[in-house]
Amino acid sequence: MDSSIISGNELLQVADVVAREKAIDREEVLIAMEMAIQKAGRSRYGQDRDIRAMIDRKSGQITLEQFTEVVDIIEDEVTQTTLEDAKKIDSSLDIGSFIRETLPPLEFGRIAAQTAKQVISQRVREAERARQFEEYKGREGEIVIGTVKRAENYMITVDLGRAEAVIRREDMIPKEIIKQGDRIRAQIKEVREELRGPQIFLTRAGDQFMAALFTQEVPEIYDGIIEIKGVVREPGSRAKMSVYSHDPSIHPVGSCVGMRGSRVQAVVNELHGEKIEIIPWSEDIVSFAINALAPAEVAKVVVHQDEGRLEVIVPNDQLSLAIGRRGQNVRLASQLTGWYIDILSQSEEYERFQERSESFMEQLDIDDVIASLLVAEGFIGIDDIAESDVEELMSIQGFDEGIAEELWNRAVDFVERENTRINAEMAQFTVANDLIEFSMTTPAMILTLAKNGILTLNDLADLDIDEVVKYLGEHGVTSEEKAGEIIMEARKHWFDDEPEDAADAPDAPDSDADGDTATDVESEVAPD
Repeated sequence: MDSSIISGNELLQVADVVAREKAIDREEVLIAMEMAIQKAGRSRYGQDRDIRAMIDRKSGQITLEQFTEVVDIIEDEVTQTTLEDAKKIDSSLDIGSFIRETLPPLEFGRIAAQTAKQVISQRVREAERARQFEEYKGREGEIVIGTVKRAENYMITVDLGRAEAVIRREDMIPKEIIKQGDRIRAQIKEVREELRGPQIFLTRAGDQFMAALFTQEVPEIYDGIIEIKGVVREPGSRAKMSVYSHDPSIHPVGSCVGMRGSRVQAVVNELHGEKIEIIPWSEDIVSFAINALAPAEVAKVVVHQDEGRLEVIVPNDQLSLAIGRRGQNVRLASQLTGWYIDILSQSEEYERFQERSESFMEQLDIDDVIASLLVAEGFIGIDDIAESDVEELMSIQGFDEGIAEELWNRAVDFVERENTRINAEMAQFTVANDLIEFSMTTPAMILTLAKNGILTLNDLADLDIDEVVKYLGEHGVTSEEKAGEIIMEARKHWFDDEPEDAADAPDAPDSDADGDTATDVESEVAPD
């Protein structure tokens, strides 16, 4: 980089070539060159001196100057001078001005040239990283195509042409074989600026990757005529997607499937054979749930609005199909609808119906017809009847005011007798106040827990899901989701009221009864 060897035009040509190759601004390259010459100048004339290099943007001529600041009080004798001394050089100078002294052109030796090269390379890399970050930030969700540069078990590096991106293991489709040199399509998941430069993370396993693929394949989705309401996937195995058409004349499912399945097949091929079910979305949760559970047939759906739960009854021969292999079908349907779905066969539903009817007949001293009507209306226990009102009971077909009032009175009397009995039995146990005041348990539940040695809120928090269902199943806690909610609510005080010194926490064990940590249980009880 000797100025006597490289002419100004040649210097500008080098800058142009580097700018094109790295896809960065020519000005950034010239600034990098100036910094390199400036560093070499300080190495020659003194590191403490204020030496600056300038390259003429038209001619490429290099100018090397030493700047000395004019100040009132000198703090640095190398880079500053007094006004009095400055006036001897140039009478027009004033405080804050600079004396500029032109230095002889540099002749770069081997070490100086290497240093200059490193400075230029570093600056060019920084400019390239800044360009990459500016180019890709805000593009999350966009599909890109690249070439696999390196394929490892834990990560794939993809060359996007003007940048590199990575696909981490959790963002790969399981069992998908990807080799170096393969062309690959993926979705930008995250763009993050780090010390080593911008990191672009891609995904092929995300739910929205499949949605983006359908947007590319189906013009009606791209144009906004058909809306993708939701996508859930178990990557590499099965997926469900709900769609809705804003134009009644266009069928949403048929448009996504395409002629002879051409459109959906293109997405299936990209996802390496992942089975995709396209479902018409509906505001009616019952219709939506029935569609989401396809291909299984559904006989009846009972909606438990307060619990966010659907009780789905299917023919006996459809039970395994509705649940799916390892619970996959009902799990995806639950995620798609946003409701917990409890699948029962007609035989199981009949047995439950009979048990509840017999319980009402025995506890309220009523006949089987009235008991069956109560169960059919969704009443599960005597508490439900006592907590309702006469008007609600009168709305049941066949119930007049007299029957409704008598049923309500009997239910209230029964609950009062039960509370008296429970309180008497509870006196035998030393139950902690925190368990008695726990919002998610009833007195009957607390008595059952006490009989099984669960006497404090921490005792309850230590249980696992199976134990909670075992102990409280007779009180309506039959689902893993409900049991999980009780466990996490019982453990909440461990985190909310954690003392400053963790060693002083007497009743906050590190693991539950099965050795699972609190984090493990969070993942265990999270909806599938």
